[in-house]
Amino acid sequence: MLENLVGLHRELTRRATEAIATPEEARRANTELRLERQRRDNHMPEIEALAEKMTRAAGYTVGALTHRTVARMAEQLGFTIWHVDDLPHSTRTVTDLNHGRIYLPPASIPGGHGLRSLALQALAHRVLGHERPTSYAQFLRQRVEITYFSAACLIPESAAVEFLETRKRARDLAVEDLRDAFGVTHEAAAQRFTNLATVHLGIPLHFMRVGDDGALFRGYANDGLPLPADVTGAIEGQLVCRRWAAREAFAHRDRATESYQYTDTPAGTFWCSTQTGATAAGEFSITVGVPFGSARWFRGRDTTARKVSTCPDESCCRRPDAEADGRWNGAAWPSARMHQQVLAALPRGAFPGVDDAEVYRFLDRHAPSSDT
Repeated sequence: MLENLVGLHRELTRRATEAIATPEEARRANTELRLERQRRDNHMPEIEALAEKMTRAAGYTVGALTHRTVARMAEQLGFTIWHVDDLPHSTRTVTDLNHGRIYLPPASIPGGHGLRSLALQALAHRVLGHERPTSYAQFLRQRVEITYFSAACLIPESAAVEFLETRKRARDLAVEDLRDAFGVTHEAAAQRFTNLATVHLGIPLHFMRVGDDGALFRGYANDGLPLPADVTGAIEGQLVCRRWAAREAFAHRDRATESYQYTDTPAGTFWCSTQTGATAAGEFSITVGVPFGSARWFRGRDTTARKVSTCPDESCCRRPDAEADGRWNGAAWPSARMHQQVLAALPRGAFPGVDDAEVYRFLDRHAPSSDT
């Protein structure tokens, strides 16, 4: 009887600590986090202070954060960085807390995270005192915080604000310059700009990552732009207007540099800069935009490209014209591509989507020989 009771309590504990959620719950948690960040202008001063302190202690002065500086930051916390080519498929990095090792892939993730960013995110869990997440909402919050810490290290606040204020005085702000000055991806620079622009430059703005199918993958706005949302307020997966710069950019022949556009919407006129990129999963665009009155601080404000969007009015870009509708309505039967996440519950486990058995086998392979 006692063994059964102990077994029952162990099972209840296991289930309680598993971060299991339906897609609806995940979208709700993600929406709450996005609105929270919007209320604080996407700025987290407590994480900024930690990142500034650690980078300076590791020898950072100006410009891009080097790989050696990141390694010194790891050493300050008692960790060494190891590059391996057999990371578990369900992970981006693995941290061995027993032996003070952080395992990284041998190369950056195309269109995604660089090696410095991956290492800093792994370190962030220790710096921020994270515990194993007990809910999917807590898991998401931790992801937001480690991403913020990584960005604040790669583009330290003091150096970035000095750089941006100089550019603003010259009326020559550009995300591509921030990207190049600190040696990060365009998306990382764009997201970091949202952390600093409102608080330090007094500029409200919006950010979007949009797939080539028009679906919004990631977004943020505190400037009044009406991001498309479902009835729950979630924006992920929603289609943005075809007239917006985020989608117009895919039609441009020259994509080597940012493109610029003004867009008239029911919420006002916005100016945007957009850069396209590509991964194995397809093309995407990164957009940073501001209200018309703030465009005067940015390079590209003299563009003549201008579109009119009346979305969410379906007559804007979603409803077919009368001629095509008359010709094909009732005669077309497309087979829609089904996304598995529409029906599937979110992955089980304390770290959603991670195969614990695969991780433990990996750690056994790489543990110091005295432990095996």
